Amino acid sequence: MPRTIVWISGATQGIGAALARSVPYPDARVINISRRRHPELETIVADLAEPTSWDVVSEHFANELATFEGERAIFIHNANYAGNAGFAGETDPFEYRRRVLANVAAPLVLGDAFVRACRPGYESGLVMISSATAKFAMQGMSVYGAGKAGMEQWVRTVRSERAARGTHPWVVAIRPGFVVTDEMRASYAEKATDPTNFPGGVAVAKAIAEGRGDTPEGAARGIWGLLPPDPDGRTVLFLGEFVGEA
Repeated sequence: MPRTIVWISGATQGIGAALARSVPYPDARVINISRRRHPELETIVADLAEPTSWDVVSEHFANELATFEGERAIFIHNANYAGNAGFAGETDPFEYRRRVLANVAAPLVLGDAFVRACRPGYESGLVMISSATAKFAMQGMSVYGAGKAGMEQWVRTVRSERAARGTHPWVVAIRPGFVVTDEMRASYAEKATDPTNFPGGVAVAKAIAEGRGDTPEGAARGIWGLLPPDPDGRTVLFLGEFVGEA
């Protein structure tokens, strides 16, 4: 049995893929959670905009950790359902609902399932990948920002609860800062052409053109370097800069 098991949601691209490539524990079992199968990694196929998928992931946590005898179990929730940027009340209501389910509700449900599945006897930890949009309003990204803000408050509360119980897992949120992925480079160039629905896209596209921002590999190294978090430290940790509409 591997001594370490790591789940990463959204490990097929971007920061998630870089996190999977740079897991610092030798011979770790790394499991991707996403709508698409990873070409190399074990994958739990799950569409986080569909609540039935939450049950699939939750059952997997419970089954794997019920008999786990290794040294550590870590879940990094990194996945994001992007959809199209646009103002609330003006975008397609079906797509808006899917973004709410995937980006606001799913992280909390999966986080709860992981905490519930962890047992004494090994290190366990939960990382929520957040964003500065948890604090700064970015027009056209109401669901994304609300999801990150809710995620960070959930982390604060659950970390306090774990301290009160004196049990694992450790829980932390990390804002990677401005990270430029290949997918982001393509999609933001398109969104920036419509400043009426996504004003912040203009600033993001300009920053990309100027060569600003970190790479997914750099962000992944930074994230792993913050783990495990200081138990007496901050609940939300920061890497890099924020680019957008404050």
